[in-house]
Amino acid sequence: VAMITSNMARAGHPSRVIVRVGSGSARASGLLMDSVIMTDNLATIHYSEIDSVVGTFTGVNEIDAALRTTLAL
Repeated sequence: VAMITSNMARAGHPSRVIVRVGSGSARASGLLMDSVIMTDNLATIHYSEIDSVVGTFTGVNEIDAALRTTLAL
């Protein structure tokens, strides 16, 4: 999983994806405010720890590019 924050001051790095609340990606994701997905702040969790799914982020290409930066690929 990647950490998501509404603190827009955390944006501005290629490893981070900005999600604006009015965008299609934000509507599908269930995010309620402008947010930053931080691919440089990742964690692994056991599937059983997920209580519910709020939405799905559809900006796969943006996440892919950010992960490539994070993982130096």
